[in-house]
Amino acid sequence: MSRADGTPVRALVVDDEPTLAELLSTALRFEGWQVEHALTGHAAIRAATTLDPDVIILDVMLPDLSGIEVLRRVRATHPDVPVLFLTAKDAVEDRIAGLTAGGDDYVTKPFSLEEVVARLRALLRRAGAVSSRDEATLVVGDLVMDEDSHEVSRGGEDIHLTATEFELLRYFMRNPRRVLSKAQILDRVWQYDFGGQANIVELYVSYLRRKIDKGREPMLHTVRGVGYVLKPAT
Repeated sequence: MSRADGTPVRALVVDDEPTLAELLSTALRFEGWQVEHALTGHAAIRAATTLDPDVIILDVMLPDLSGIEVLRRVRATHPDVPVLFLTAKDAVEDRIAGLTAGGDDYVTKPFSLEEVVARLRALLRRAGAVSSRDEATLVVGDLVMDEDSHEVSRGGEDIHLTATEFELLRYFMRNPRRVLSKAQILDRVWQYDFGGQANIVELYVSYLRRKIDKGREPMLHTVRGVGYVLKPAT
């Protein structure tokens, strides 16, 4: 996904938890976006001025200013920038306040990176901030994925995946012929939810193999002692 002029989408991540801010930033850079992150409200306002973001991910609870106040000040200079609020799981009043103040959408913590990216892509499309020529299709050999409709097929035959299987396959398809370690896959697909339990990667790779490789030339290969690689069948 890119801007209408072909340059990368510019995103500003605002969260006072450094680990979470870096996690979100890394995920968005993986999308090919230009990303800056801020840990305080005042830093976010300064960053919005210099970055001129296409979209903002904004935590409601910040150590200096509230996310609502940050939104008010940013909108004074960037009235049309889409804003996705991050809120606490049970803070219904925060979600209502954020949307009432002009936020465009929200997700609750903890969240999946897949959900955040999907919400941001939708906001950018609604705002007309991205190219209409943007394609959401990934192709590796005869394996095809539509990232927007979540449809996957191989050799023209539909393959039905769970949400986690889809995210895992998307990571492989965005990195064809590249060996991905279990640690990299854990960080990208499961974030902090499984704390180094690499066996969950082995389990889901086996699930994927049954669906994309069964009865066909294999595409998903194990590189012993290193990780896994997806490449077109020979």
